[in-house]
Amino acid sequence: MYKFIFPVLAVIIGFILANLTQKHKSWNTKLLLSFSGSFLLALTLFELLPEVYEHLENKKLAGLYIMCGIMLQLILELFSKGAEHGHVHIHKHGAAFPWSLFISLCIHSFLEGFSIHDHNDMVYGVLVHKIPIAMLITMFLFQSHYKKPQIAVFLLVFAGMTPLGTFISHTWETAAHYSQIMNALVIGIFFHISTTILFESGDGHKFNLSKFISIVVGVGVAYLI
Repeated sequence: MYKFIFPVLAVIIGFILANLTQKHKSWNTKLLLSFSGSFLLALTLFELLPEVYEHLENKKLAGLYIMCGIMLQLILELFSKGAEHGHVHIHKHGAAFPWSLFISLCIHSFLEGFSIHDHNDMVYGVLVHKIPIAMLITMFLFQSHYKKPQIAVFLLVFAGMTPLGTFISHTWETAAHYSQIMNALVIGIFFHISTTILFESGDGHKFNLSKFISIVVGVGVAYLI
């Protein structure tokens, strides 16, 4: 049951953190993103990648599916503007409901639900990944002055898409048949997002000790799970 609850819990935690920090920029947002990016990347390498290459006989085709996942995430980011890795643009003055952001984030969240299985720990990667993203998205919605019902619908649907993807992957026979292909696509998505987070959370090419430590901790925790 936790594999359905944790992704929703991540959005709730992100919402709470956004409420606590909306009046001032949290100094450790970049460190939280660095940790989440390294944790997600490490879990993808430790858990999901070996699983895909074990079950897909054609290894080159598996690599092609992963590349397709990377390209798919690039397409989604044309509409989300990089919100999946914390790159959210604030609109100070009221605007129409951000449908392109909403739809692209829902597609991304739905697909990542396919990576969560009973026999792997990817639910923890999704949990840690979604907390800072949900936090930044909530702050974006607050600061853009969208109506409260709009914010509620956005966050509720966003929170429910990952459990929906997990549910379909476990119950729909056709989805189960193509589960490893879907996993390969999700690996590509996670690769792109996690590496982008690690690059964007830095200050140019300067060495940042706190960022480095957060990355090492993220990898270490993922290894020990």
